[in-house]
Amino acid sequence: MNDAIRTQLDLGPMDQVGFVFRDVEAAMARYEPVFGPFSFHKFDRYEYNYRGRPEPCELWIAFARSGDLEIEFIQWVSGGSPHKEFLDAGREGMHHIRFRVPRLEDKVAAARALGYRSIWQTRFGEGLAVAYLEREDDPVLVELFEDLHDGKVIP
Repeated sequence: MNDAIRTQLDLGPMDQVGFVFRDVEAAMARYEPVFGPFSFHKFDRYEYNYRGRPEPCELWIAFARSGDLEIEFIQWVSGGSPHKEFLDAGREGMHHIRFRVPRLEDKVAAARALGYRSIWQTRFGEGLAVAYLEREDDPVLVELFEDLHDGKVIP
């Protein structure tokens, strides 16, 4: 994502880099000397709109920090998701970058006008939602994250 697009979408600073691995626990052990301790979570199956259809997905996720930047390691467990696509393509490593937004649907619509399409999206509840966006010939996905409960959303 270049600065012009970030400016057009009025996004604040990137706050997370996400990585996908086949074995998140092995990745945690490998990278803990770099990022420090991780917190590890097994998330139950949750339903997402994945490429236009409802799809339950289960992920194991670990979080660490590098200054203000959150580091996210993801292991796909089941269901359809961009993480499974990434692994099925024979890839592991950097997968997406994340920006916090105050109103997810507004930013997804604005991004569409810039050539992005939402491929994985859900609303967990009031003020809490996520969308992964892709665009042609760009290997890194953009995650937009609405979390109005933690006070860190950029207006």
